[in-house]
Amino acid sequence: MSRHLRIVVVHPPHESDASLRAAALHEGLHEAGYELVASLPADFHLPEEIARLQPDMIIVDAESDARDVLEHIVVATRDERRPIVMFTEDDKQSSMDAAMEAGVSAYIVAGLKPERIKPVLSVALARFRKEQKLLDELQDTKLKLAERKVVDRAKGLLMSRHGMTEEQAYQRLRTMAMNKNLKLAEIAQRILDVEDLLG
Repeated sequence: MSRHLRIVVVHPPHESDASLRAAALHEGLHEAGYELVASLPADFHLPEEIARLQPDMIIVDAESDARDVLEHIVVATRDERRPIVMFTEDDKQSSMDAAMEAGVSAYIVAGLKPERIKPVLSVALARFRKEQKLLDELQDTKLKLAERKVVDRAKGLLMSRHGMTEEQAYQRLRTMAMNKNLKLAEIAQRILDVEDLLG
């Protein structure tokens, strides 16, 4: 996949895309075989452009303080996370913390050399995928826990209203779910909704 990675480079509006830094970055991307789909200033149009271009990775090229750039990056990736690599000369801890908070996968200080681009991006991409897998697993666990609570509440309701045992209440829910072709949690939620409606 790395040979076909589609990349958008984002730079502060006041920093020229024709700088030596930008030239080194573009050279490194070209030598690594990546596809640079756009080089964009960080402005109010950035979220729209990122949504339109759908890059696989975003590279932030900011020589100095990039807080404004990071604010635009946060908005642009809020609904769809992407690996973000930041090349900068800013080695302040507060800047690093702000970058990590904004979702930056790799923060590279004074490392913008063409020959370093490929290994840096490869590590950043691997780290992002690992983090994303953990986030997906966490989200899945939260969802299952929430569904289990709904099912437990519905079972409790059936047990109190109809004098059922827990197993009988579970089997009643299971049968209703199968008959209506719904998930167990969905039918449980419907039962709770009806209960709330009727008071």
